[in-house]
Amino acid sequence: MPDSSPLPPVRLPSEAELARDALATPLLSRAARLARWAGPDTRVGAGGELVEEQLRDAAEQLGLTGEDAEALASEAWRVAVDTGLVEVVDEAEGTVAAGADLRTLTSGGPQDVLGVWLAALETVLADATVPDLDDLVDALDGGGTLDLSQLDWDPEAEARFLDGVLGNLYLLTVGEDGPGDRPVPLPALAASMIVPDGMGEPTDDVLEQVSDAMMRLDDQFRLLEPAGLVAYRPVDEALMADADGTAEGAAEPFDDTDVTRYGMVRLTPLGLFGVRARLLEAGAAAPAVGELADKGADALLDGTAGFPQAAAQAETEQWLARRAPLDAARELLAAARGSDAGAPLRRLRCQQALTLVGPEAEPALREVLDDAELGGLARVWLTEHGAPDVPAPSEAMVFWLTVDTVAAQLAAEGNSAELQALVEGLARQHSGFFGAAWRVDHPATADVLEAMGRLHPDKKVAKEARKAAFKARSQRGG
Repeated sequence: MPDSSPLPPVRLPSEAELARDALATPLLSRAARLARWAGPDTRVGAGGELVEEQLRDAAEQLGLTGEDAEALASEAWRVAVDTGLVEVVDEAEGTVAAGADLRTLTSGGPQDVLGVWLAALETVLADATVPDLDDLVDALDGGGTLDLSQLDWDPEAEARFLDGVLGNLYLLTVGEDGPGDRPVPLPALAASMIVPDGMGEPTDDVLEQVSDAMMRLDDQFRLLEPAGLVAYRPVDEALMADADGTAEGAAEPFDDTDVTRYGMVRLTPLGLFGVRARLLEAGAAAPAVGELADKGADALLDGTAGFPQAAAQAETEQWLARRAPLDAARELLAAARGSDAGAPLRRLRCQQALTLVGPEAEPALREVLDDAELGGLARVWLTEHGAPDVPAPSEAMVFWLTVDTVAAQLAAEGNSAELQALVEGLARQHSGFFGAAWRVDHPATADVLEAMGRLHPDKKVAKEARKAAFKARSQRGG
């Protein structure tokens, strides 16, 4: 799973929609059908599995045919038992009855249904990390006992690998620079787990590891798709080469013009919900758009501080929809005050939020015209909305707002190309900018001037900025 740094927020459908998706998944719907089919004559083994002679009946009940029919029925039954849809009544007799959670699927709320689906998902994820049947057969000793030492299998490492893959796929999906809801090529996903950061041309050994990882993931995603976690286009069978390389296409190099032949995968909306639930359980910061809608403006501005712009706007729109425009504007402005390190970015998010509020908010903006921290942004808003009689800002207010804006951009984006363009524009438009800016009574003045010195491509201007930063620090006593 990703590290503890906050992830971009995910946009999820409503719980009702997700619950409908969960009930429609082949895995959960099959498990529910078998739970309803089970009765007093159904017999299970010591582990709760259907006895062999009943697997065929279970497969027929599910309408499954082909060589995988009984395996699929066995999986559905195991999910039914693990999720509480079926309860083993008497272990000695091997009898079962409908479990309490079977009623949950028909009479429970969306959260209840999703809870059952998450339990089913855990079963399938555990199955996905188990070696295939051929490997297990090879590991049987002469007495028919499974000798795990003969398997190149570390259950915990396999689980961590799959968790990491799903975490990377989640990050690619929710990140603004990722493919979004478009499928990800399997080679790229495998490489994200294998190829070290900073490696140029991968070595033959690394490429072989990527190929092995692709084959593992191909098997795992085929298993996870019926659970509704992913939408998956499998690897082209022609590319599945035997160890001796005799299969068709085995000697073909990777052809990035037809990347779909190598497998394509994406998380479904239900899959995003499921992976996020597991991330939260693991202690990761995985926000979702809409979580701040019923909280105060301080929580909104702080919470969206690290959001990408589109996600911050979506969250803010939901927050505003629950409030009267004038009340919302007053609350936002009150929360934007402060001299702490996070205050400039709060004010930037406040300013962005206020662009979504209509003219009804005008009284709130006029109330803060004389406020040292908010008067500048209030004038900007009033002017942009065509309000009459907007007082001109003092030079001190203009410079303070400029420093505040650059500080906010630094916090939001770091040394971005957009910020560099802003810095160049400020220095070009105001010939005496640095001579006046170091006197600005703002906690971030020195940091902003230092950043401008780093970012400006003209060495002479950059030197002016650094000298101004030194003066600002001296003025503030440090």
